[in-house]
Amino acid sequence: MKHILYIAALATSIMLASCTGNKTENHGEETEHHDEHENSSTATLTEEQIKSIGIEYGSIEKKQLTATLKLNGLLRVPNNNQASVTSLFGGVVSILPIQQGNTVIKGQVLATLSNTNFITMQEEFLTISSKLILAEIEYNRQKELQQGNATSVKKLQEAESELNALKAQRASLKKQLELLGINSATLTSENIQSVISVKSPINGIISNIYVNLGSYVDANKPIADIVDNSQLHLDLYVYEKDLPKLKVGQIIHFTLTNNPGKEYDAEVYAVSNTFEPNTKTVAVHANVKGDKQGLIDGMSITALVSLENATVDAVPTNAIVNHEGQDYIFIVTDAHTEEEHHEHGEALEEHKHDEHGHKHEEEQAEHEHQEEGITFEKIPIRKGTTDVGYSEITLLKEIPANSKVVVNGAFFIMAKMTNQGEGHEH
Repeated sequence: MKHILYIAALATSIMLASCTGNKTENHGEETEHHDEHENSSTATLTEEQIKSIGIEYGSIEKKQLTATLKLNGLLRVPNNNQASVTSLFGGVVSILPIQQGNTVIKGQVLATLSNTNFITMQEEFLTISSKLILAEIEYNRQKELQQGNATSVKKLQEAESELNALKAQRASLKKQLELLGINSATLTSENIQSVISVKSPINGIISNIYVNLGSYVDANKPIADIVDNSQLHLDLYVYEKDLPKLKVGQIIHFTLTNNPGKEYDAEVYAVSNTFEPNTKTVAVHANVKGDKQGLIDGMSITALVSLENATVDAVPTNAIVNHEGQDYIFIVTDAHTEEEHHEHGEALEEHKHDEHGHKHEEEQAEHEHQEEGITFEKIPIRKGTTDVGYSEITLLKEIPANSKVVVNGAFFIMAKMTNQGEGHEH
């Protein structure tokens, strides 16, 4: 009988201790839960959440990364590789065989213009050429007469003056006809032309056309623009502090700012010695190498200049998350590391097979362990060079030595932390 009373008393004391412990634990959980919301830099995940997210751990490593300098700039075509096609004489566009985007070669006919003035100019040339023949005959005759004292010096001088005037007019008309593209040496009354051809002065691509078929074009007004991209170059804008990092012959990799899918190469060939007045930067010029497909004068580009290799603190790029303009990494910061949690889990498994254990107590202990989870703290950093899947980091807050860094799943931790903060605010 005494033995039975002893067992009953012992069971009662265990139950009271268990209730007291549960109250203490519950109070601790409430306190921990409250602290979790109070600390906006931490988030706690259960073992189940960690497993479903696939969180992986690593550390801050020393990596030799290729340092780069990021620059902005514009694609430019040298002035001698651009042309505005004009005519020195006005006329009506009678033929226009080109379209925007066409590739043309030097000397190719881009348009023909018609004007009655062209006919008149050729007529005058032929008329003066005939008069010049008679003037030369008259001058020679007066010269012979004057030598025999059969005529006055005055008449010889008048004949010579007439001859020189006609020669000047003929020479002037000849040059004008050459500008029209008409060969005066073969011009006769039988082959007078009513139209002139406007030809391309360079090889290139038609970028703009300013006239229509049948429209009248004034003299020296543009008909079309041609751009030759074969000598395309970059104008990069470099701040004074970065200027020593660049030199002639350096290779630059760049992409189009609005279409970064394809990378191009360029080589620095000149560094300006003056500041740009608006941006307070120095222009660095680089020739585009290799394929220039899709590159057009005036496009904005983003360039990366490879500098020297440097050994720096780095983490896998996936370990870095950005929130409201600031970059962060996450470290394990709770009192129990993930190894301890793992060991505790193994201990639970062994306890399950204990023949003297109680199933309810096992399940309760396991549930408490899962709810406890692991706490992560976000650490602000400054991100630097990115290369071969790693990014240079500069810690903006001190962390314990050998801290474990979340290298996979940091985005989900940030999402959970952000949601907790929003919930706490409400």
